[in-house]
Amino acid sequence: MFFPGLFRKGDAPVTTPAALAEDVGYSWDTYTGKRVSSQKAMRLTAVFGCIRVLSESIGMLPCSLYRSVEKGKEKATSERLYKLLSLKPNDYMTPQEFWELVVLCLCLRGNFYAYKVKALGEVVELLPLDPGAVTPKLNNQWQPVYRVTFPDGSTDVLGQEDIWHVRILTLDGLVGLNPIAYAREAISLGLATEEHGARLFGNGAVTSGVLRTEQQLSDVAYNRLKADFEAKHQGLANAHKPMILEMGLDWKSMALSAEDSQFLETRKFQLEEICRLFRVPMHMVQNTDRATFNNIEELGMGFINYSLVPYLTRIEQRINIGLVRDSKQGTYYAKFNVGALLRGDMKSRFEAYATAINWGMYSPNDCLELEDRNPRPGGDVYLTPMNMTTKPSDGSKQKQEEGDHHAD
Repeated sequence: MFFPGLFRKGDAPVTTPAALAEDVGYSWDTYTGKRVSSQKAMRLTAVFGCIRVLSESIGMLPCSLYRSVEKGKEKATSERLYKLLSLKPNDYMTPQEFWELVVLCLCLRGNFYAYKVKALGEVVELLPLDPGAVTPKLNNQWQPVYRVTFPDGSTDVLGQEDIWHVRILTLDGLVGLNPIAYAREAISLGLATEEHGARLFGNGAVTSGVLRTEQQLSDVAYNRLKADFEAKHQGLANAHKPMILEMGLDWKSMALSAEDSQFLETRKFQLEEICRLFRVPMHMVQNTDRATFNNIEELGMGFINYSLVPYLTRIEQRINIGLVRDSKQGTYYAKFNVGALLRGDMKSRFEAYATAINWGMYSPNDCLELEDRNPRPGGDVYLTPMNMTTKPSDGSKQKQEEGDHHAD
């Protein structure tokens, strides 16, 4: 019933329509002639790298349940949902593994589905479902319903009370767009250039050429020459080996020109295309061509604000309306802590702490908590600059002086 993981063993039984379609080669046709599916797209290092950066960055962020109180907020540690979000989403996954899977499904399929296990009306466990085994639609009452295909081949129709659904950009408000399907041409071109490079270097230093002679070779001599040439001169291990030619044979190189061999530039451009698709800065996937010591911190901040925050916001809002009990909505809410990613170097952090303490925004213990250190006695004092204070007597005295002036 539940989605054990994206990748299956080759001998695993086919139990869902999505698995059957994948096994028979169903995917999206492209102009390069290569079919692209979610799993095939992951074979491209650029796709794998971008998805890994996004999923692992979000997976390592703690997600907690908070309760609004009179003086601000506090962690709702007594709630069952708090344990689900921050400690144990289900019996076999850690929070990091669970949130990584959520982002992975959003990047590859555009949708994430999980079955809600409830106790006393509250969600206590989330069991991921294979996105390919779930078909969402709106019923006559404009309420989402989900047709789920189970491993035994049976199906059932479930509502929002049983299915937790997170989606990315959508055209109909219900089904998230599949990024791999919409970017299949760019991904297929990346796969094609990767295969071209592998075949190019697989042929060794001599990429192409012809053996020519004015004599006519017999079938036996031709087959012997072909087998001998492939065995001794094809592949990187045989590169630069001298040739021994007979019967007047002559080698004529047919190597590509420098202009025709710029597939490496194409591969680099496809990396940029894939990074654009997932909105991941190129330096995050080990390409620092455009990164400098001056802008690397700004690039990192842009990654948090424009790459991660949209995913975090979608997940948080789906938790608030899909997992929090109706009677507690508006009072209880989920929040990811991105403080660890927003930290700068130690010098910058301490300068920021000093400014916040001097202006009364933070207390020393607030700063110690941000550094994961224990509070100190007397560290809960909030300072107020002397030049920013006002005395009530000053206002009364000023009004009295103004009244005396008018009386005169």
